[in-house]
Amino acid sequence: MTQTQAYLYLAFAIGAEVIGTTALKASDSFTRPWPSLLTVGCYALSFYLLTFSLRVLPTGIAYAIWSGVGIVLISAISWVVYEQRLDLPAILGLGLIIAGVAVINLFSKSVGH
Repeated sequence: MTQTQAYLYLAFAIGAEVIGTTALKASDSFTRPWPSLLTVGCYALSFYLLTFSLRVLPTGIAYAIWSGVGIVLISAISWVVYEQRLDLPAILGLGLIIAGVAVINLFSKSVGH
């Protein structure tokens, strides 16, 4: 597997996790069956896809990207879909997460450019 393929699997894993987390809110504490099933299915798919990226990427790096990008995306989706507003410290914190993911990908020798 190439590094490009590993990042593609990671991107799809992040997408599945974000969909699952969005459905988690809609599941109303797992009392609504369809959003609950979507949550479980998306989380399972996300972890499955993540395992493929771990064939090439170091575990800590892949997990940092998976969780960091997921946090930022779900925060943006929650802002739009559920009208969960973020204050300035939250936005600054999310900016730091984005910066951290960028530093890892641009400068870390652990990623193996």
